[in-house]
Amino acid sequence: MSGSLMLDIAGTWLTAEDRQLLRQPEVGGLILFARNIEHPQQVRELCAAIRAERPDLLLAVDQEGGRVQRLRQGFVRLPSMQALATAANARQLAGHCGWLMASEVLAVGVDFSFAPVLDLDHGRSTVIGSRSFGADPARVGELATAFIAGMREAGMAATGKHFPGHGWPEADSHVAIPRDERSLDEIRACDMQPFARLAPLLDGIMPAHVIYPQVDAQPAGFSRRWLQDILRGELGYRGVIFSDDLSMAGAHVAGTADARVAAALDAGCDMALVCNDRGAAELALDYLQRRGVSPAPQLAGMRARRWPGQDYRAQPRWLEALGALRSAELVE
Repeated sequence: MSGSLMLDIAGTWLTAEDRQLLRQPEVGGLILFARNIEHPQQVRELCAAIRAERPDLLLAVDQEGGRVQRLRQGFVRLPSMQALATAANARQLAGHCGWLMASEVLAVGVDFSFAPVLDLDHGRSTVIGSRSFGADPARVGELATAFIAGMREAGMAATGKHFPGHGWPEADSHVAIPRDERSLDEIRACDMQPFARLAPLLDGIMPAHVIYPQVDAQPAGFSRRWLQDILRGELGYRGVIFSDDLSMAGAHVAGTADARVAAALDAGCDMALVCNDRGAAELALDYLQRRGVSPAPQLAGMRARRWPGQDYRAQPRWLEALGALRSAELVE
């Protein structure tokens, strides 16, 4: 069974150091970034090499659409969720887009994309913006439901982010520590609504590196109040909780990498992401080896439900999805 640490590698192939790291049972996942990707065949070969070392490893990528998509050369350039939401027949197009994204990701051997974004676009956040389906919680829930249905039809698990909502604070948690000063009642009535509606459909949820001081002094991803009392208790969520990347500035309130991993797991995260910092990943691994954390059984549900290898581009479903998005002038 997969361990509780997700990390990354530097290049387009595995080094001896990478292989040694991936063999550690505490490592449960690997996320690909743009630097790891050249074209579809190279990604297939890289994923095959990773699985040769660890067949049980979860492989992930951020392939949302718009400005956040790591698979580009040889893949469809997907529209942003904002562009989808403003198109005619947006719900149907969201389903097509979810299927198309998932099929391309699965076909190269990756298990899942961290998608969809459920944050609301309040016109304030520097990091959400066009990644969002919009400002209306009901509309976001409707379109995200369709997008997830497309993902599931293709065989991919869905991960909603960033609980309970990253769209209000203006700061970017990659480089700062955002704060959302609103009350729990305000957040519950607005930004939390898509998460509440979609909780039964989501296999994974990723909390925000945002501090909501009227609820807890810790960022949501380090908060038992948010993850245990509200997400698990109030919303009844039973899937996987992934931390956001613990190398981001928004996570540094917890201290060193090992302290960040401890804070995330103690709060209720099932898998901790430590990316773009090999030293931090090794420190986190050393901590987990000493701690002896048992992996969450629900992680098994994130594995692709259909193994890649089929010629999806020859399927009528591919032609239907691509044709619909082209007709709406959302893809070339």
